[in-house]
Amino acid sequence: MSFGVIIIAIVGGFVAGFINTLAGNGSAITLTILTEVIGLPGNMANGTNRIGILAQGMSSVPIFLKKNKAAIRKGWRIMTWIILGAFFGIWLAVSISNDQFKTVFSYLMIVILLILLIKPKRWMRPTDLDYNLPWLIEMVLYLGIGFYAGFIQMGMGILFLLVTVLIAKYDLIDANAIKNIAVTILTIIALVIFHLNGFLDWKVGLTIAIGQASGGWIAARFATQHKKAGLWAYRILVLVIILAILKLFNLHQLL
Repeated sequence: MSFGVIIIAIVGGFVAGFINTLAGNGSAITLTILTEVIGLPGNMANGTNRIGILAQGMSSVPIFLKKNKAAIRKGWRIMTWIILGAFFGIWLAVSISNDQFKTVFSYLMIVILLILLIKPKRWMRPTDLDYNLPWLIEMVLYLGIGFYAGFIQMGMGILFLLVTVLIAKYDLIDANAIKNIAVTILTIIALVIFHLNGFLDWKVGLTIAIGQASGGWIAARFATQHKKAGLWAYRILVLVIILAILKLFNLHQLL
């Protein structure tokens, strides 16, 4: 990699790590760098992308563990379903192309944006520690999200927050804490499987990981210390989805 590409990888990783920790879809940035700037094939980029995600999780999770203990203890089943679902998604990711999933994801982003903009106060309510989803509904929802996370990763955070805030009744910061722990665990599993199948470029992945770990750490500190972190997480989530829609439908070319 040239010096310029290294800078792009680190800066892009930083932005992705910050966005992933507070919202989601930061992998849209890193996957673009891996495929369009560095030139990795799709499956190799999908695997290599997980290196930075693990670094991001390792830098942010200790902060969330210290500040969000009650919600994390309550969310252990959610994390279990996510990880189980990811096993199947990872297996599929090393077997077939993910282009069809990207098409579905494009239209799903529009639906999620509309849900975000209707009654935004729903996203600001505190965690209800006494509420529990019926276990069958919880299992189906989070196994599905885990499967998607294992398969393609990009946008998993947005889907997770949608379900966890609006249906499972967590606030945005607690939901992000649970999300980051679950993603870190499933990413370790993913890296082992992608490595065994030859779909990791460690040199490239570790370069992006430098920026991604830094972005994740700063975002976690902000989320656990800033009084209006939930509001800013909501704003970032809306912005990320709008930008994703523009990119997915090539509308950014018209601007």
